[in-house]
Amino acid sequence: MKEKMVLVSAVRDYINRMLQDISGMKMLILDSQTVRIVSVVYSQSELLQKEVFLVELVDSISKSKESMSHLKAVCFLRPTSDNIQHLRWQLANTRFGEYHLFFSNMLKDTQIHILADSDEHEVVQQVQEFFSDFVALDPYHFTLNIPSNHIYMLPAVVDPSGLQHFSDRVVDGIAAVFLAMKRRPVIRYQRTSDIAKRIGQEIAKLMYQQESGLFDFRRTEVSPLLLIVDRRDDPVTPLLNQWTYQAMVHELIGIKDNKVDLRSIGKFPKDQEEIVLSSEQDAFFKANMYENFGDIGMNIKRLVDDFQQVAKSNQNIQTVEDMAKFVDNYPEYRKMHGNVSKHVTLVTEMNKIVEEGKLMLVSETEQELACNGGQVAAFEAVMKLLNNESVSDFDSQRLVMLYALRYEKESPVQLMQLFNKLASRSPKYKPGLRLQSCGKKLLSFKVIVQFLLKQAGVDKRTGDLYGKRDLLNIARNMARGLKGVENVYTQHQPLLFQIMESITKGRMRDVDYPFVGTHFQQGRPQDVLIFVVGGTTYEECRSIALQNASNSGIRFVLGGSTVLDSKSFLKDLEEAQRISRSSTSVV
Repeated sequence: MKEKMVLVSAVRDYINRMLQDISGMKMLILDSQTVRIVSVVYSQSELLQKEVFLVELVDSISKSKESMSHLKAVCFLRPTSDNIQHLRWQLANTRFGEYHLFFSNMLKDTQIHILADSDEHEVVQQVQEFFSDFVALDPYHFTLNIPSNHIYMLPAVVDPSGLQHFSDRVVDGIAAVFLAMKRRPVIRYQRTSDIAKRIGQEIAKLMYQQESGLFDFRRTEVSPLLLIVDRRDDPVTPLLNQWTYQAMVHELIGIKDNKVDLRSIGKFPKDQEEIVLSSEQDAFFKANMYENFGDIGMNIKRLVDDFQQVAKSNQNIQTVEDMAKFVDNYPEYRKMHGNVSKHVTLVTEMNKIVEEGKLMLVSETEQELACNGGQVAAFEAVMKLLNNESVSDFDSQRLVMLYALRYEKESPVQLMQLFNKLASRSPKYKPGLRLQSCGKKLLSFKVIVQFLLKQAGVDKRTGDLYGKRDLLNIARNMARGLKGVENVYTQHQPLLFQIMESITKGRMRDVDYPFVGTHFQQGRPQDVLIFVVGGTTYEECRSIALQNASNSGIRFVLGGSTVLDSKSFLKDLEEAQRISRSSTSVV
């Protein structure tokens, strides 16, 4: 991966080539997934500059009969059988002067024949494959936005076609990344995960057998590495509160395809109901996305102070609320620094959520559970928070789950006491009653925790999640203790950090992460794609960015089936548990 061939620029290059070579007025026709692929790397105004005057979805445009022969149709679609059928209809009932067909992945021969046979009016000018079948959120982080993400937790017998559909989508997405980068990797997977092994074998079959010609690029010194791991190897990271900017916005408010919808949390001016958070389009966000919450406030304040000097205003700005009031009182500031005012809005809202939910107290205990020992102290700390009425039910659940994961082998009695405490705190946790879950059959919280331990407990994990067997970790924790903890809220490092360290040092054990087939790594890879089946987190995205900035000589890229926060992780658990329970199979 050369510097420019990072994910965002790879997809942008494809879209540029698609649009700039076709002169005149254009309509861009997308499907529900390619619309997301385009929207994260290309703005509305950039599309206008390329003479794209309308953007429509392929399924809705098929219903319209209106002729638009003055426009050229540029179709950018996933090569699915549904999309091919939509195009057949379009070509039989032509509405545009020309059709330019671009697909985000490999077309089957049969699909090419269907398109050729359908083009009776000879309006198709070109058919091309542009390998961008993934949503490039950041230069080194992509997602596949798979809707039924919980399926990875189910045994194959429960929903064979659902699982096949899931793994096909992952194989397609990863294949497109390597085709965009013109590389063929060696493949390793997490030994304890059936789904990681299955995906690894299917990708190897595609790259080395079915489409070996397509992947036969110029050999490099060392092949890149594709490592497929399972979210269940690190269930702690998606359960934690976050304190660095991008991760925190996702956890407390939600980010979807680099957009934050503020309508769910209050009333805002029209121009601030949806905020774009893109490292490519927003210099302040790029500089601050991995900074911790305290520093963000200071950095925004510095920008507001600079403006005050220009505006000869001498308001005393000490708090986040003061900043928000200042932005409201100075509409010209908003005009000049619309970018900064959106960050003031975000920080103000997150500040309210943190204070109301006592999240600093909650987070301190979470970090202790994730990073340090001491079961007695941990039990007392969790119990104390369960007694605090300001701590939400959701945060109480997460604390009990983190406690259960940490001490599953040593304190069944205390865990029962925590369940009982939850039950006395809220009637919905009483045994026999059910946790609310999307209006479907309801599950008790205790059942969910048992399911979590069955799915992601110590017996199922490959990695050393709590550093108990790792002398390096003990030394590191001692050193950290001597230096003084930089920030008690960001002590935790995801398991991914250890995985990258072991790859960088050439210490990744074959027994834990076997190779697929007979293609082995010769020497240290320069490019590594780590794919997390079950979803990535923005905390892990930050680890990847920091590792890449450390100049270790290895470039890491992170991908996943979705991007998780604690709510979506818990929802996946509940849904998987509900399905396994109602299926006749024993999980």
